[in-house]
Amino acid sequence: MSQKKPTYRRILLKLSGEALMGQSDYGISADVAERLARELGELIEAGVQVALVVGGGNIFRGVGLAGRGMDRVTGDQMGMLATVINALALQDAIENQGMTARVMSAIRINQVCEDYIRRRAIRHLEKGRVAIFAAGTGNPFFTTDSAASLRAIEINADLMLKATKVDGIYSADPVSDSSARRYTHLTYDEVIDQRLAVMDTTAIVLCRDNGMPLRVFDINRAGDLLRIVDGATDVGTLVDNNTTRATA
Repeated sequence: MSQKKPTYRRILLKLSGEALMGQSDYGISADVAERLARELGELIEAGVQVALVVGGGNIFRGVGLAGRGMDRVTGDQMGMLATVINALALQDAIENQGMTARVMSAIRINQVCEDYIRRRAIRHLEKGRVAIFAAGTGNPFFTTDSAASLRAIEINADLMLKATKVDGIYSADPVSDSSARRYTHLTYDEVIDQRLAVMDTTAIVLCRDNGMPLRVFDINRAGDLLRIVDGATDVGTLVDNNTTRATA
């Protein structure tokens, strides 16, 4: 990262549980966690305040089992616990890189991590600690994408980042459709109207109604996270309320 002041003072990064698997079919890749921790360390060193929301799909998906007869509330609660496991793994990886991290859970699990309290979370960020928000919103029927939008708004983040396996939002699945085109910019309403599967509608509406800019990028491209925070505009797809930018 350059020596200039970073464009964004405080960010929230949304990581899916799948992003932690690496090349594995299940669980947490120590190599992936270590790489992410190193990149986050560079952000902290540059003076950026970093918060994380992590999913749990690499361990458990409550929606899938609910479709096969499990009580949906029970399944979602199990999924919340899976996010706590991932958050603890990230905390360990971050602290192994010489930084300080705090896991804050939306459900009470005091012997393992802190309760999520907004003012305490902001204080952690101001002290240069990575704040990792686990257990989603603490409520069933809400995704971790919605939790990420909510937390980003609550902590007054300057930017929300959605880490994916592709370099932005496409008109169709680029893996199965070679004609799919990547958007450099979209409005929230365009994402909703075109039913672009980047986040669930609740998460997008929360961002839209509170003016929270969102950038979707490929977490596997080394250096892109740092470039975004340093002000690069050619990484991934930006979603905001600006209707004057051309969609392309």
